[in-house]
Amino acid sequence: MSTVLVLNGPNLGRLGSREPEVYGDGSLADLEVLLRASAPEGVEIDLRQTDDEAELVHWLHEAVDTGRPVILNPAAFTHYSYALRDAAALVTKAGLLLIEVHISNPHSREEFRHTSVISGVATGVVAGFGFDSYGLALDYVTRAD
Repeated sequence: MSTVLVLNGPNLGRLGSREPEVYGDGSLADLEVLLRASAPEGVEIDLRQTDDEAELVHWLHEAVDTGRPVILNPAAFTHYSYALRDAAALVTKAGLLLIEVHISNPHSREEFRHTSVISGVATGVVAGFGFDSYGLALDYVTRAD
């Protein structure tokens, strides 16, 4: 493994200013610095964010085509995007790791956030630990390879 795709869905580009009481005050750039610093030698982090469902689906297709593991925070798409779910399933069916992450704990929030259409096809789920959710996922991905 040389590159881990860290894919982020809608509104995560607003980290640091969007509901800091829920998501903390760190920005997406801060998250990238943290992940790059904690990645083992020889592992690159390719962190991306989009508010566009189709772009996120294409990035998951890219993971399959390039054989890259994925850390995915689908954000609001978690709860209803069957297109994203089907693309995530392609990743795991290709034998690649796909770890679903969430900064907050969706189960401690509004009822509609309790359902993930992604979890059933993900390798694993890490939620509720702030940016450490990503770090825990990265640790697993790099050790499992």
